[in-house]
Order: sequence, then C-alpha cells, then structure tokens
Amino acid sequence: MAALAELLGEALAAPDGSAVATASVPARGVSLVGLYFGYCGGGPCAQVAANLAAFYGRFQPGPEGGDAAGAAGGAAAAPSQQQQLEIVFVSAEQEQPRWQEATRAMPWLALPFADKRRKLKLWNKFRVSNIPSLIFIDANTGKVVCRNGLLVIRDDPEGLEFPWGPRPFSEVVAGPLLRNSGPPLESSVLEGSHVGVYFSAHWCPPCRSLTRVLVESYRKIKDAGQKFEIVFVSADRSYKSGCGVNNRRTELFLKENEHLRNQESHLPFRLRHHASGPRAACCGCGIPTLIVLDTKGDVITRQGRVEVLNDIECQEFPWHPKPVLELTDSNAVQLNEGPCLVLFVDSDDDGESEAAKQLIQPIAEKIIAQYKAKDEETPLLFFVAGEDDMTDSLRDYTNLPEAAPLLTILDMSARAKYVMDVEEITPPIVETFVNDFLADKLKPEPI
Repeated sequence: MAALAELLGEALAAPDGSAVATASVPARGVSLVGLYFGYCGGGPCAQVAANLAAFYGRFQPGPEGGDAAGAAGGAAAAPSQQQQLEIVFVSAEQEQPRWQEATRAMPWLALPFADKRRKLKLWNKFRVSNIPSLIFIDANTGKVVCRNGLLVIRDDPEGLEFPWGPRPFSEVVAGPLLRNSGPPLESSVLEGSHVGVYFSAHWCPPCRSLTRVLVESYRKIKDAGQKFEIVFVSADRSYKSGCGVNNRRTELFLKENEHLRNQESHLPFRLRHHASGPRAACCGCGIPTLIVLDTKGDVITRQGRVEVLNDIECQEFPWHPKPVLELTDSNAVQLNEGPCLVLFVDSDDDGESEAAKQLIQPIAEKIIAQYKAKDEETPLLFFVAGEDDMTDSLRDYTNLPEAAPLLTILDMSARAKYVMDVEEITPPIVETFVNDFLADKLKPEPI
C-alpha cells in the first residue's frame, strides 16, 4: 500500500472532485491499477476513454460488474463483491477547467491537476512517449504487470485473462514459423539461439532501409558461427504485403501475422513509440523496431535498430546495453525516451570522448545496478557528446551555452533542462548532480 502512495502521492482525485486516499485503493480489494496516460480532448484519446470505461465497468462490484478473474472457458463473468481494478488518469492537459470537465465524466480516479511534478515523474518513469497509453501496475507493490494495456482491451475485452501478466516469449511464439522457402518450422527451432523480434512493414520506407542493413547483419552473425534467428512480426495490411518484404530475406522467419500480433499484449516487452519527426508520419505504430532476446527469452536490448546501424560489422553482437553511449545521429532518438544525462566535451577527438565516458561510467553503472535490483527501468540514460553538426543542433534547440565541458540533464518530454556549468567536472560532481536530480532537488530551466 505504501508503494502505491509513494508512486502516486497521498491522495487522488475522484470524479466529484473529492480526495481519495491512495492507500485505500488496495485496501478495498483492488489488485491492479491501470495508469491511463491521455489527453482530455477528442480524437484517439476520446475513443480509448469510451472503450476503457466499458472495460472498467466489468470490474466494478455489483450486478453490472463482473469477476473476470473467476470466469473461465469464456463463461459469463459472475458479479464481484470487490473492485479488483482501478484506473488512474494521468492527464497531459494544460488547462485546469478542461481537466475538471473531463475528469467529472470519467468513472475512475485521477492524479490531481496541481501535482504536475509527479505527473512528469510518472511519464519519465514509465517512458511514456505517446498518448493514449495504459500501463497496469500491481496495486500493492507498484511494479509493472503489463505495459501493453491498450492491447489488453483489444485482445481481451471481456477481461477473461485478468490480470494479464507477461508470458514467456517461448509461450507467446509457440506454433509454426513460416519461411520464404521450405515448409514451416516449429518455434522450438529458436531454442538455444539469440532471437531478434523484428516489427516492420513493407509500406514503411524506414523499415525497408533497415531491412537491407539487417539482412547483411544477419548473414555476418550466422557466418561467424553465432546462433541467431529473427522473427518478423508484420504490420502490413495484408499477408501478401508481408511476404513481399520477406522475399528479400529468405533467412528470416516470418511469423504468421495475426497469430503473433494478437499475442502482443502478453509479450514481455513493448514497442517504443516516437511522436515526432518524419518517421512518426509513416510509422506511427512504433516501427521499425528490433528487440533482441537472449537464449532464455529475456530482453537484451530494445534498441536493436540503433545497434545494427551503429555496428555494421556486428562485432558487439548480441549488443548488451552500454552504461554510457556516444551521442550519434542514429541513437539521438533515445533523447526523446526520458531524461538523459549528456556530457558535452570540447572535441570530437576519440580520446577526449573516451575519457569523458570513463568519467561518468562508474556513476552510470551504479545507478543502473540500483534500479535493476528493484526490477525497475533506469530513470536516466547517459551520453557523451562531441563536436559535430548534430550536437550543434542539439545545443541550439535546447539553448545551451557553448561552454565545454558542460554537464547537463535533458528532459525532452518535459521540455526541461538542468545544467552544471563548472570549469572541471569530477566523478563526485557528476554523482551529486545525478542524485540531486533523482531526489527532485534541482530546479529545471525551460527548453
């Protein structure tokens, strides 16, 4: 109970405007809380809110609700005496009157409008980069149960599979895998191999570009004697289109489109969605995305696309994440995924950049280990930026001084920056800067 209050604050707002103690939510039998990140206006959020309201009603006590957890084999849900599921609206609305009007019409709770700092922390903690988005968390521990909440509503509108925890990849992918030549193969062929789960589509130009590189990477990895397979999950509008993509890469498996797409809500990972730039116009569904799994089916990296483009010779396969990255054109998109510590240096010399990486790496490793022990995502990404056109553009966009070295934390989603402009940057300075940021002791400047 204390974990939920720590995450959402001591009180939440009810539809009538009254305050509801956060600790009372699990106390009344709620086992799952859905964090609904959305907007109060129309469009996709309005449709999602309507669907979610109908879904939410199935978990309310009384004759109109239902005990989804007790239903089996598609039988009608029996009335429940406990609520089981609560939704908390985390709004992107900037105007309080609109927020009040919207929350009055919603049957669930909401994060108070005035608690803007906590709202930003939640968006960053759960790496929410598009709306609407729905993330289910355990009401008692605050830990993520399912990141694909909107897919749950789509795939299980009756709530028969409550509480929708992730399934092992081997279970989700079980069944025949199609390939361009030869008969289908059973998914057991993936056992003992690293697996790349490739979300792509023929109609998406960035996907086609990545596919060409990925084909060569796949062959290099196989030629080096590594066990590696790719499962293609098509976002094409037709099976024929998906096969058209696969024809150019006969080594890749093609998972039958509807089978795996209908299992997406159970995957132990989710797609990252990027809401800006030319790729968003073409690939609003978060493609191309390459997620690399280890031989046990656990996620190694969700940034396979970046890794493939940065490591053409595949020398660093299977691409375990590095604590500190050198900022490049291909990985700059990660700046949009949450707060990022960026250390700007005054040279594009490799030696200078390497020294900067070594300076911040111990702090980065320490933070990553702390959050991994709590089974939580690291709240910061760590970068070193040299001198090039991309870095100059980033400085201009964020209105940073030309000083170097310059220690910053950039939070693009909150349009905020934190700057430590000192003559000499030392490990203690970096660690204090990071810890103060995580403890909300730093005052943000607007971007």
